[in-house]
Amino acid sequence: MSIPPPPEPQGPPAQGPESPQDQPPAPGPPPSPQASTPYNPYAPPSQDPYAPPAQDPHTPYGAQPQPPYGTPPQTPYAPYPQGPQTPPGPFGPQPYQTWSQGYTPYNTPAPLNGMSVAALVLGVLCCVPGVGFVLGLVALNQIKKRGERGRSMAAAGMVLSAFGLIVWVLGATGVASDVWDGVKDSARTNSSTSPVKGECFDAPSGSLEGMTYDFDVVSCDGEHDGEVFAVVRMDSGSYPGDKKVTATADDKCYALQDAYAMDGWAVPDDVDIYYVTPTSRSWSLGDREITCVFGNTDEEASLPGGSLRNDATTLDSDQVAYLKAAHVLNSALDSAPDAQYVEDDLPGHKAWAGRVSTALTQQADPLESHEWPGASEKPVAALVKDLRAAQKEWAEAAKSSDADEFYGHYDKGADLIDPQKSVTARKALGLATTPPSYDENDGGGDGGGDAGGMEV
Repeated sequence: MSIPPPPEPQGPPAQGPESPQDQPPAPGPPPSPQASTPYNPYAPPSQDPYAPPAQDPHTPYGAQPQPPYGTPPQTPYAPYPQGPQTPPGPFGPQPYQTWSQGYTPYNTPAPLNGMSVAALVLGVLCCVPGVGFVLGLVALNQIKKRGERGRSMAAAGMVLSAFGLIVWVLGATGVASDVWDGVKDSARTNSSTSPVKGECFDAPSGSLEGMTYDFDVVSCDGEHDGEVFAVVRMDSGSYPGDKKVTATADDKCYALQDAYAMDGWAVPDDVDIYYVTPTSRSWSLGDREITCVFGNTDEEASLPGGSLRNDATTLDSDQVAYLKAAHVLNSALDSAPDAQYVEDDLPGHKAWAGRVSTALTQQADPLESHEWPGASEKPVAALVKDLRAAQKEWAEAAKSSDADEFYGHYDKGADLIDPQKSVTARKALGLATTPPSYDENDGGGDGGGDAGGMEV
């Protein structure tokens, strides 16, 4: 019997070639994954129990396949669950809710209802009362059903159309006309603008001097502060200044007084000319009117009752014909030079005498050709004879070589046109017979003293 050798002593391995145990394993096929796959109790018996379940292409993502041996109790997955949950994504539940239709920040607003626009347009125009109201009702009904915009437009159109319908009904019955006439009368009575030609008024301050912002239109039958005889409108543009406005008013108002009061003899001596002019402030608001006014020479006093108007609206044709002829001479006499004495301006006075001579001819011709009523025919013929003689003297004065010669013809010519010579003819025609007093301050006119002005 043989005896096995004794074991070798324990110690570090000997140095040298590697032992077979230290050699790396020989290459070969990788280990099978079956060892790490969990057991699937629902796998069919014909398959490897350790193989992963097959995915049905028709099964929604994330849904469990139906096992062949019964369906385990579970709640089916709803793709869009109700409540705060969110559908799971490929990598699990998403942390935030995604944007959906109706919540996107770039969502298109609801459309505007067309009927509401039509209702508003017809309500503003008021061309067809009632139609805008009906369209507004239709628009509100459509907006409620469709969720469109335009509710406020439809309501506004209904209100405006209803107002237009009311005005139309009142106008058809004549009520609106009566109401409007009352409004105009009230506005005229309390207007802050100047009164019109032919109206009489009272100044709030009781004076026709200074500034005023309002006029109280009153009847001319009673006492009043002023009577308007002309209204002049200035040209548009920038404000020309106080001096320019006053100068224009002075020229225009004195020239227009005879057109309103044709018989200057009928205007009392205590009546003067005033004017209401715009200021720079009222000019900026569109005021361009100069109002020419008759007032008392004492600006604190009033005019007596009765209108001063005597023109074609109050006179007959014979009276108008006589006064028109007389105005030609009056205009020429008012054009005398500024120099009071002939020696100071002989050429100016000679030119003035020539204008008077021409005016006398222009006055005598129509008086002579007019057919006068029986009682006035002879007095007018006698007046024409004096006018012809005066014309010759004034014509000679226009040819004078010196002041003495001028005075000689001037005195004769002035005597022939003395106002007293026309009293008989005036009386026969029914005109005023008291000549106005002459005042050197007014340049020989029929009125009183210096003119005054009022600004608005």
